[in-house]
Amino acid sequence: MENVASQEFIEEVKKQWKQLWRERIDDKIRAEGIADTDYSSLFIEKGTVIFATRNFKMLNLREIIEMHGVADVNKVLPPSPEVGGWRKFTKTMILSQSRHRRAREASEYLPCKPEKQQLKKGGRGWLHL
Repeated sequence: MENVASQEFIEEVKKQWKQLWRERIDDKIRAEGIADTDYSSLFIEKGTVIFATRNFKMLNLREIIEMHGVADVNKVLPPSPEVGGWRKFTKTMILSQSRHRRAREASEYLPCKPEKQQLKKGGRGWLHL
């Protein structure tokens, strides 16, 4: 029952997170985004700067969920973009394993040394003297 309740809570936090970014006020003069309403589950009040271009710590959904005391944040959220996300994981872990396996299988069927063949046109190439 705890898992179902935590899943519902996390889904609600995600909905508020999306709503925060969708309905923010963009101040083009100061180049920052401002929250337009209070988001109690995100710990953000109306008027809080949520995005700026200089000297600013970006909001992180993972940290907000950890502040609520959810234990298995890694199971609920994907890896952060700073780490590389799912794409980097597949490139480094999954694709590298399959390449080695394919190369090993291909080397079993290839002959040890390629046979020497006679060069075309005596090795002179396509220009003749």
